[in-house]
Amino acid sequence: MTDPARRPRVGVMGGTFDPIHHGHLVAASEVQGWYDLDEVVFVPTGEPWQKADREVSPAEHRYLMTVIATAANPRFTVSRVDIDRGGPTYTIDTLRDLRSARPDADLFFITGADALTDIFSWRDAEEVFALAHFVGCTRPGAEMDPATLSAIPPERVTMLEVPALAISSTDCRQRQAAGQPIWYLVPDGVVQYITKHGLYPAEPGEKWPRPSTPSSWSTRRPSPPPTSSPPTFSPST
Repeated sequence: MTDPARRPRVGVMGGTFDPIHHGHLVAASEVQGWYDLDEVVFVPTGEPWQKADREVSPAEHRYLMTVIATAANPRFTVSRVDIDRGGPTYTIDTLRDLRSARPDADLFFITGADALTDIFSWRDAEEVFALAHFVGCTRPGAEMDPATLSAIPPERVTMLEVPALAISSTDCRQRQAAGQPIWYLVPDGVVQYITKHGLYPAEPGEKWPRPSTPSSWSTRRPSPPPTSSPPTFSPST
């Protein structure tokens, strides 16, 4: 039972979510359980400045996919704060807005461990550590550069190994463009949304490799079972 005197704990999971997948959901769930978070707020980016080198799906599509993906978990909510603000999305703006909306809460910003390697290039990097405790989610067995870890304030950042982080949005987009299945990589409702709205089509003339049948697989029909009579069961006396 939660101590009524304890400050509320709110996880913040920002991301492009193009599309959101089970890796995002598992990471959020693991952090929620580890820190006993009262809520995890998913915040789809409006105009992600880090993704300026590629086309990003419209914000409304990414927002609605996130709503669909998180609907079954009562601890998960979705915020439009970055989408409605307009302009490039910076983590510092996200945290300032959420801190203003929830001054009574302790914020836990959930991000991939790989993003932490670039954290000092973020706008107002020093202030982001004052606004939230950072949780860097990493694949089991993965290691970060020791120099990067030593530069990050240890009292403000925790590293957490999370299963299922091998899934990536990039791979999901490429598989969809290639006509390969993305079932069980993203939630069922998100698969249906992507199909309904024709998201991530292949570019004209673009060809993605399709999975090939390993040479060790046999395409011959299996031999029929022997025709001998089945063994007779005799009850013990």
